Amino acid sequence: MTASAEQIMQFVFALRSKGVRDTRVLAAMEKVDRGLFVDGVFAARAYEDVPLPIACGQTISQPSIVGLMTQAAQIQPRDHVLEVGTGSGYQAAILSQLARRVWTIDRHKPLIRVAEERFAALGLNNITVMYGDGSFGLPDQAPFDRILVTAAAEDPPGPLLAQLRIGGIMVVPVGQSDAVQSLIKVTRTDTGYDYEELRSVRFVPLVEGVPADR
Repeated sequence: MTASAEQIMQFVFALRSKGVRDTRVLAAMEKVDRGLFVDGVFAARAYEDVPLPIACGQTISQPSIVGLMTQAAQIQPRDHVLEVGTGSGYQAAILSQLARRVWTIDRHKPLIRVAEERFAALGLNNITVMYGDGSFGLPDQAPFDRILVTAAAEDPPGPLLAQLRIGGIMVVPVGQSDAVQSLIKVTRTDTGYDYEELRSVRFVPLVEGVPADR
């Protein structure tokens, strides 16, 4: 499903009304059609500001949360970005419009296969998709200028914090249950890490290990 001009206009208006004001982020989200990342019976709801189910028991986040996380990350054109939790590929596609290079990792092979097909169809050549346990990041590619985590951890994962460049930013939902989570912005400094709580959110949990997906 692809969006009409009116749907796109309403979509961007809804993003602005929820606090997404960064012009580069809005332009990226206007360009990347969310309808291309939602399949089946939920395709008709692709332009609503709601999370939707995808395969492997995961979700595609609601657009305003995607926008607010991306905005908080303050991504620059030369940045190397790590996304933990590829899911549908929607967040990575938006990141690809803003950064020089995006690595995205997921523990579900079926999701990776579909995301790679979508990126290829859209000509998004600056995204590298990896299979593995995202809670450990990608040390071989570190350090990263920005890290976005699209699943909730009990605390910001130590291996991911260690893979942030000095001056780098990580945006991660943190909470011990799916009912009480906070979106946290972590900035690495010369002496440690600064933490800023942004808002309440609800994400699927960040799970260690990899399942036996085919």
